[in-house]
Amino acid sequence: MDQNMQTLKDWIDASSNIVFFGGAGVSTESGIPDFRSVDGLYNQQWKYPPETILSHSFFESDPEEYYRFHREKLVVEGVKPNRAHLRLAELEKEGKLKAVVTQNIDGLHQAAGSKNVLELHGSILRAYCSSCGTPYPADRMNHGTGVPHCDKCGGIIRPDIVLYEEPLNEKILYAAVDAIRSADVLIVGGTSLNVYPAAGLINYYRGHKLALVNLSATPYDSRADLIIHEKIGTVFAQV
Repeated sequence: MDQNMQTLKDWIDASSNIVFFGGAGVSTESGIPDFRSVDGLYNQQWKYPPETILSHSFFESDPEEYYRFHREKLVVEGVKPNRAHLRLAELEKEGKLKAVVTQNIDGLHQAAGSKNVLELHGSILRAYCSSCGTPYPADRMNHGTGVPHCDKCGGIIRPDIVLYEEPLNEKILYAAVDAIRSADVLIVGGTSLNVYPAAGLINYYRGHKLALVNLSATPYDSRADLIIHEKIGTVFAQV
């Protein structure tokens, strides 16, 4: 084990107030494509960029095309939690990890056993009517063809995710701020820290044990107390 990995392990072993803040890189090892990778969502079959399709205004103006993209690119079948998800759940069970703050919408942290998961961007595993708010099983939205409609009012069923042009859920955002602000150790993993307002949450950390685990550099590297350029699953398999 190299020195940086050992340092992170020592921080984890000595702490009972850890918060993990993660992004798409946490789930790529489970087979879910990185949202921003060229090999992922940027595909020639789409007439519009993913950011356009995944916007509130586009969903309302062209739900048919939205759902074609949604089922093709956002719904990934048969995925399972990887070592990072599983180890984080173990740390929570051990009383060390207080919260997982995630930008992912795949529900893999909960599938691994984590309880206190703050989903900044919602979940693809939940759906509701955009008109009357009636909740629906995700299967109603994630499978089939065409645009799913509400049985009660006829409104369009939509995913419980935060689309572009929509604000984050304030309750979840404030809970994330509180968790990060009070953390002893903050581990940030699998995120480029380029997507706001989520990336700005790191500014609320007041401690001196900020670990950034990411394959590439981030805008916050100069703020970190520890940097590990490695796959997140590889790291958590050792700590």
